[in-house]
Amino acid sequence: MKKALSITLLISILLLLASSAAFGVAGEEIYQVKQGFKLVPAIIMVALLCIYVGVGFLSKVSSTSGYWVAGQGIGKFGNGAAIASDWMSAASFMGVAGLLYLKGWFGLGYIIGWTGGYVLLLCLIAAQIRRFGKYTIPEFLGDRYNSHAVRLIAASVTVIIAITYSTAQFKGIGLICGWIFGMDYKASVFFAAGVVLSYMLISGMSGVTRNQQIQYVVLISAFLIPLWVLLRKAGGSGILPQIEYGNIISGLMEGKTAAGQLDPEATTALRNAYLPWGKGDFYHFIALVFTLMVGTAGLPHIMIRFYTVKNEDVARRSVLWGLFFIGLLYWSSPVYAAMGRFWNPAGGKAVADVIILSAPERAGLGSAFIGYLASGALAAGLSTVAGLLVAGASAIAHDWYATVFKPDCSDRQALLVGRIFTAVLCGVVILFALNPPALIAQIVAMAFAIAGNTIFPVVVLGIWYSGSNKYGALAGMIFGLGMTLMAMFGWMAKIPMFGDQGLLPATSSALIVCPLAFLINILVSNATNEKLDEESAERGDNILRKLHNLPGYQEEDDGTNAFSR
Repeated sequence: MKKALSITLLISILLLLASSAAFGVAGEEIYQVKQGFKLVPAIIMVALLCIYVGVGFLSKVSSTSGYWVAGQGIGKFGNGAAIASDWMSAASFMGVAGLLYLKGWFGLGYIIGWTGGYVLLLCLIAAQIRRFGKYTIPEFLGDRYNSHAVRLIAASVTVIIAITYSTAQFKGIGLICGWIFGMDYKASVFFAAGVVLSYMLISGMSGVTRNQQIQYVVLISAFLIPLWVLLRKAGGSGILPQIEYGNIISGLMEGKTAAGQLDPEATTALRNAYLPWGKGDFYHFIALVFTLMVGTAGLPHIMIRFYTVKNEDVARRSVLWGLFFIGLLYWSSPVYAAMGRFWNPAGGKAVADVIILSAPERAGLGSAFIGYLASGALAAGLSTVAGLLVAGASAIAHDWYATVFKPDCSDRQALLVGRIFTAVLCGVVILFALNPPALIAQIVAMAFAIAGNTIFPVVVLGIWYSGSNKYGALAGMIFGLGMTLMAMFGWMAKIPMFGDQGLLPATSSALIVCPLAFLINILVSNATNEKLDEESAERGDNILRKLHNLPGYQEEDDGTNAFSR
């Protein structure tokens, strides 16, 4: 074990050293803010990074339960803050404000969809998943459907989601590090990877959860505090920016900005952006909201948080606290978008992902304010990446290796494989993050489409529809994954059908694909009902009794993995 820790620490150090050798010009977005090393923000950033790594070291674990689910001892407040931190990614911290800045009213679909998804989680999934216990979502699906094939596909989908989602986070982290340290964008990505691996590989979910609680305090305070000063500089009183910014919006509708009066054409374009359907139509708005809702409820790294709590009651309450903590940030994102339009009305797409830095910098807030704001953005990205990598690595180490390929392996072997694949996944994410295909929030929306079209239907039917069997689960997941990947590659190939205004946008494909995945699961399950072996039917019925606290449930031997496949 000590050797494994040494190897992982060496990998982290090499990533940090690789980044230090590539200082220079950062990515496209960084040109919109001042370049060069910034001492005060750097001091704030390094101090917080040291805290994160220190917490990870003090939380080091040596058991699979501690590494994957933090020993199932997290309370409702702590798990609520960890859920919010897991959720408040670079997409939420930076990307939502950027999309609202760029798309105006249409960007509200991201906030509505992402928040509404937690209502689905609360009503349909949270308590039942915790009552099932164990470690991962692929494990639940594999047991519920008594199928290693279902388990392996669900694990593969988890890995794909982790890579896609993490790519967006690393883009945000890279932009932030580039702004603070004057690094090249690529160097910033390597630097952040070293930090994540340093504390995560040592401690697993235990350290990740403690860090996420700390990071939530950092990110929410960093997000809210500058708003008061920013609004005062724009002419408001600064008492409650989330309500007061309406006056700024009214001025923007008339073309009034910090740079002066806009010309009539620019004023009309700005006004259209803030009016319903000024950018985007009803179909694409509903498609986006639906995709983000079902995607939220289907994200494995969010679902796994319900395994870290003591019982199902704590699972429910932690969702409510998570919603409250998340709402504090989402309530404030439109303020940053309005401030961005006021201080930098013509920045366009190039400035969108860093508008939370560009606007305060143009307003002259000072390096301490902006440095702490940037540190909050980094905390948001790091916390989400850590949760994603744990979910992805657990899918490989626990669901592929320890359950299917080598069920007789020891805890030590499973942990070693988990730590190795955490580093491997991080390396894969770096390769994608070096050349990201879209804006931060758009990349994240694609990950949500994957989750909403694959994991969400099979989990909901696995919990609430006793007739769903392994054949239907396989058919539904394969269809959902294939259609989503086709839409994603079509987006990157600039095929109109999969673009922003197409019938099946990569960021909003679940409105069509998700219901079809439900339907295919149900139809195939009913058509193959007679082919289902007796053991699978009995095991599925037994797990449903456990999920819903029904009489007749019989405890199973967790050490046996010889199911009918």
